[in-house]
Amino acid sequence: MTINREANDFFIRYYSEKIWDMIPTIYRHEDGLAENPGVLRSLVEIIATQAAILRRSQDRLWDDQFIELCDDWAVPYIGDLLGTRLLTAQLSRARRIDVAKTIYYRRNNGTPRVLEELISDVSGWDGKLVEAFQRLVRARHGLDAHPARLAGRFTGTLPGGWADLRSTVGSELTGGPFEEYYHLPDMRKPRGLDGRYGISKLNFHLYTLPSYVVNESDPFPLGDGIRFMFDPSGRNIPLFSRTNRPVSISGWEDWHSALEWEVAKPIRCRLLAHAEYMILDEHIVDLETNHGLTTLAAAELRTIIGHTFKSETGLFTMITNFSNAAELTSTAIYLPLLTLTIISGCGKNKLLPGSLSASEGSPLKEIEKEVITAAFLPDPAWSINPSQKLLAIDAEQGRLKYLNGASVPPVCVTYHYGFSGEVGAGTYTRSKVETSQPTLVILPGGGPIGAGEMISTGVVQIEDNRSYSITADHLTIADFTLQVANQRRPYIQLQADWVLSSGAGTNARLILDGLWIASPGNSNFKIFIRGAFECVVIRNCTFDPGGDNNVLGNTIFPVELIIEGSIETFCIERSILGPVSTSAAPDPVGLIEDKVIIKDTIIQSIDNTKAALQINSGFVEMEYVTVLGDLGVHRLYASGVIITGVATVTDNQTGCFRFSAAPTPPVSRLPRPYESFLFTISQDHWFGSRRFGQPAYGQITETAPEPLRQGAENTSEMGAFNHLLNPLKKQGLKTKIEEYMPFGLIPSFINH
Repeated sequence: MTINREANDFFIRYYSEKIWDMIPTIYRHEDGLAENPGVLRSLVEIIATQAAILRRSQDRLWDDQFIELCDDWAVPYIGDLLGTRLLTAQLSRARRIDVAKTIYYRRNNGTPRVLEELISDVSGWDGKLVEAFQRLVRARHGLDAHPARLAGRFTGTLPGGWADLRSTVGSELTGGPFEEYYHLPDMRKPRGLDGRYGISKLNFHLYTLPSYVVNESDPFPLGDGIRFMFDPSGRNIPLFSRTNRPVSISGWEDWHSALEWEVAKPIRCRLLAHAEYMILDEHIVDLETNHGLTTLAAAELRTIIGHTFKSETGLFTMITNFSNAAELTSTAIYLPLLTLTIISGCGKNKLLPGSLSASEGSPLKEIEKEVITAAFLPDPAWSINPSQKLLAIDAEQGRLKYLNGASVPPVCVTYHYGFSGEVGAGTYTRSKVETSQPTLVILPGGGPIGAGEMISTGVVQIEDNRSYSITADHLTIADFTLQVANQRRPYIQLQADWVLSSGAGTNARLILDGLWIASPGNSNFKIFIRGAFECVVIRNCTFDPGGDNNVLGNTIFPVELIIEGSIETFCIERSILGPVSTSAAPDPVGLIEDKVIIKDTIIQSIDNTKAALQINSGFVEMEYVTVLGDLGVHRLYASGVIITGVATVTDNQTGCFRFSAAPTPPVSRLPRPYESFLFTISQDHWFGSRRFGQPAYGQITETAPEPLRQGAENTSEMGAFNHLLNPLKKQGLKTKIEEYMPFGLIPSFINH
């Protein structure tokens, strides 16, 4: 929080008039008649501006005594009063929280609750603390609680390590914070999978990928009205659970360590299928009152009051043995029974509809979770065992299938996807769009965007997350902005090459903001910028870089951006793009007259014969950019940039290459490097993924060389996700964990 020097409080006007009145009239009169009139008045306004700043600072002196309200400069002073170890100033949010909760941390020093809260307080990530001594194999004794039984058998791994080898759930959870297996002590130093389990070990499992919600999006249809993909491009993507930690304000008694569905992570099919049921007398009364349950059927249900069923199958099997089974299994009774008796602490109840859901019909109506089942839907036919449910969802691959007949169009889905940060098109907050006033709003609901919605001057805005297609293949621009509403991410397909032209104009302006633009399967359409432009801005956009097939097997080609005109200033901010190039024809075609500014962006070429970025003229200024492919420019200023392919700079006597990474000369031709990492061959394991659509796309991994992970000027990672400051967050977390954890224990930090 800082002082707003542009506040609309009229202090500048007030002090300008007050000081002006204090000046003798003769000088004010002469100021208006001088050879350069208004000089004295300008000086007064400069003094008044400083007086206004001082007044605002004085007005905030009271607020600056409170950590919740103070400006950033006051945080270290309050922290000094408490004697806390301050975090780096780059982590301003974490520093403020740390100072605010210092007394709370000290009062509860060393407890699992405080140690787990530090994960979110310092880093903003989800996480879970596991005390490794609780996962060690040991012999059971008479004071241990007797393990629960269901249907005549034990469930899961018993305390002490007797694993139930008939359970497939345990093998899925191995190595994670929610596993059920027990381990022998491992005295080695924590490193990778080694040294995790021991009496003195504390394992901090970190989920560094946030999840973003997409509301009422059009799923990708397979054409049979039965099968759909959650991702509108037809890619297989893992669906994520949302962060859903309950806030404990009543005391320590109701706090618990994070459960699997409470952190942002990929959803397992078996977690989505996890449903437990308990019948209480109040549920039976509700069925009698509101759903017509007969007295005899109610009497049979009362015989199993208080019994916990670990699955819907167990409940269904039980009631089918009753004499009134026909009534109890009818749709009118059975579905309300499932709704009432499902317990709150199970995966299905927490994930549906909180993290994902499906709707159909007009108007859209959400499909109840009672008629949804979790399933693994493998290729090619997505076969599934017969079921009485309406819909099957495969959360691990992002698929859904109707089981009893075709869907009722239109079908919309709501889901969460995981990604490293706010780069490219996404459903996050974009302040510049939030405050803008669109000239024309495209009617929501998806469909074609024709010439009628494209205007040469003004701001056109798309309001929802539906799928659109651009049918106006040529657009003449004077001052045009095409943007997506705040926290929205529609999917836009090209139907032909899209030409953005200035026509006969010479100072056209173009802004594209928040768009996800792609080509239909097996189509290779491009975007052309032609004519004379004063400024072109591409902000928070994704021009699909391709490199994958959709579920139908069709190739997803990259959307190339080709400049065939003259542009004074070309800006790319926080975007994900396919190949960007200027025309190979002579000037002025394909001419960048001034410079190209690229920040916090990923540019990728999946074709080894085509450069990711090819700018034949002008000055290219790149800050924190990841280039997955070759680069060729005329002049280059690079800071915090990663170039995985060959970098060729024509004029390497001008510009610089600082705190960046690229193949070593003579493979690359670069300006003189400064504090940079020059390598021989780029390795795939340096990135979480190079396939667009995967959650860890473009993210530097823990196995990458240290210069990539901490070699930027601000000691964070190089590349497009530098602004996340992940290395600084992890270092700050380690510092605070060591300050508050019990003496003699060894922390281990495990990324997921």
